[in-house]
Amino acid sequence: MHVVQKNRLALVVQSVRALTPEVREYVLVSADGQLLPAYEAGAHVALHVEVAGQTKVRHYSLVGGAGTAADGRQAYRIAVKRESDVGVAAHLHAQCQVGSALTVSHPRNHFTLDHRDHKSLLIAGGIGITPVMAMVRSLLQRQRDFEVLYLGRTACEMAYLQDLKHMAGERLQVHASAENAGQRMNLNAWLGARRLASSVYVCGPISLAHDTYRQATSLGWDSKQVRSEVFTAPTPHGAQSFELVLHKSGLTLDVAAHTSILEALQAAGQHPLFDCRQGLCGVCPLPVLEADGPLLHRDTYLSTEDKTVGAALCICVSRVQGSRLVLNA
Repeated sequence: MHVVQKNRLALVVQSVRALTPEVREYVLVSADGQLLPAYEAGAHVALHVEVAGQTKVRHYSLVGGAGTAADGRQAYRIAVKRESDVGVAAHLHAQCQVGSALTVSHPRNHFTLDHRDHKSLLIAGGIGITPVMAMVRSLLQRQRDFEVLYLGRTACEMAYLQDLKHMAGERLQVHASAENAGQRMNLNAWLGARRLASSVYVCGPISLAHDTYRQATSLGWDSKQVRSEVFTAPTPHGAQSFELVLHKSGLTLDVAAHTSILEALQAAGQHPLFDCRQGLCGVCPLPVLEADGPLLHRDTYLSTEDKTVGAALCICVSRVQGSRLVLNA
């Protein structure tokens, strides 16, 4: 029996499509035929899935453009990139097929388009193309001016590339680093030639978001003109397990290599505050009292100075590169 908690949606997979060797698209429809909640470009859903006996939660942007499925039912579209042989993405690629039951949250949006923009610049890195696809559709429907920069390693690894070329036409610029002698895109030059745009929206790896903010700031852009959403793997390569001590409660837990601090706390019956699970919103940081190794900050909420001081840590994505971490919780 597929039991769904309040404020979650029971969906089934209507179709599966390979976009690249590592990315698959899943079209999801309501399991009971009820209308799915509406959403705006940039929205995502939290997918709850059982992996190796544990409930894992991962966030996937709604690609848009699939208002109805092939049989006429309203649908959501997500694209999942397999980063390794373990984790949620690997589980979905191996186990999720047409007819599979999935549970997702209602759509939420921390990456909204400002409808007042006279021109929007959209920057996508890798799988960060997913919310950008929805944004392009929104801008086209509203007949607003925009340009898109799509960055990847090779064209064959860039999901939705042909769709985006058809939609955006000459407003799209593609940079595949492996096909450009390994050279990175010159963001400073690209942004500098487009300083009359209202806002920049960037989605992709943390390094791309940081580089975009840095280059825009150097060109005199207000930081509020740059909005970002970051796609990261659940745990970094080479992550190790560690002992977590909660000073106030006296609780000691083991945090596995492929488990976040937040997930470990929830599995132990704790109820820490959280929201986005991506290190974006600033709801979940906890004070750090002791760490026997460097803190691995994987969020975009804390400032560079905050991360250098190391007094707090976003428990949804960050961890310690050591064997013991003590939090004031």
